[in-house]
Amino acid sequence: MSAVLPRAFRWFWAGETVSGFGTWITFLALQVIVVDHLHAGTVGLGWMNAARWLPYLLFGLVLGALIDRVRRRPVMIASDLFRALLLCAIPALWAFGVLSLGPLLLIVALLGTATLVNDSASQAFVPRLVPRGGLQAAHARIDGTDAVAQTAGPALGGGLLAVIAAPIAVLVNVVTYLFSALVVSRIRVEEPRLPDKENVGKPNLRKEIAAGLKWVYSTPSLRDLAIWTHVWFTAQAILAAVSADYFLRVIGIDAFWFGIVMAGGGLGGIVGALLSPRLGEWHGSGRVVILAHLCSAAGALILFAATPLAGRLHGDIGSVVVLFAGVGLHGFAIGLSNSHEMAYRQSITPDSFQARTNTTMRAMNRAVIVVVSPLAGMLAAVTNTQLLLVSAAIIFALSAIGLWFSPFRTARIGT
Repeated sequence: MSAVLPRAFRWFWAGETVSGFGTWITFLALQVIVVDHLHAGTVGLGWMNAARWLPYLLFGLVLGALIDRVRRRPVMIASDLFRALLLCAIPALWAFGVLSLGPLLLIVALLGTATLVNDSASQAFVPRLVPRGGLQAAHARIDGTDAVAQTAGPALGGGLLAVIAAPIAVLVNVVTYLFSALVVSRIRVEEPRLPDKENVGKPNLRKEIAAGLKWVYSTPSLRDLAIWTHVWFTAQAILAAVSADYFLRVIGIDAFWFGIVMAGGGLGGIVGALLSPRLGEWHGSGRVVILAHLCSAAGALILFAATPLAGRLHGDIGSVVVLFAGVGLHGFAIGLSNSHEMAYRQSITPDSFQARTNTTMRAMNRAVIVVVSPLAGMLAAVTNTQLLLVSAAIIFALSAIGLWFSPFRTARIGT
């Protein structure tokens, strides 16, 4: 175990785990602030989600190139400290009675930018902590604890919000970011020396971004993984746009059961992350990812099946069981596939391209969400959510079929 997960990685993992719990608490608290404190409703929530993801579209490619120029550990520490400082502004504004939607959106956008920087640096940092053969196991552990945070974080946040105001609750996340900065500062790992500017010439950001794009979209198996992942995110964006309305209005479960259903995704993610290393050893990373995408398609179909079953099921419990199964299967698929996708692309990517590869794919995936989600919401309004669920299932299946007929099908992470 120590050969695969060295001490430096365990420190890193501890920081990621603790800050992950804090992030989910903050995500819940921000929604409560928008709805209960600012009375901004669904419009405010929509703007908040846009502010959260917009930095990935605007700055993802640029920041990926810049982070590849510098040592990653100092970037992670600085971005954690900056995020902690940003969150302190929310209770401060609330205490002075000047917290409104505009300043909150600005804070969320800056927080999203800092998170983008931190994610880009931390993802590119893992290959410097873990040998190539241990990357999948390392990412499986990160995914597993993230799934636990996804399940328990909102539950802890809900209990916290029952006793303190939402603007104060975000201070928990401040502590977790400070903890993350502290443990990362304790990591001792030799990062490659930066090239001498006199020897490499003046940096050219445009060329560096172009080189990152070329690497992702001209390397055969990586290109196929990127393209079909964009297709997968199309289906994911559809689910994100219609699932809450489907659960609450069409099926008719209440807010309590809605929370229980959504927890199924985290529980499924834990199971998927636990099984992913062994399945990867047996079948290879490529086939595991393909299987996971088919599971997502099946999960969407189970959600669709809740509509005709709702009238036959007795009370909310029966509907919740079906919905929980669909959300759980989709969560299982994400937990199963993510570590293999991350480990594979990191294992074949040179160190100097790690941040650009991660941010290029993430920026394009978030672009899909920003474009598709509003369109899916409008289409659902003029048709019905069931049609959109079937469409998501078909698109998930298409992503699996596309990868099956690509070089990525035989992908394996070497030692």
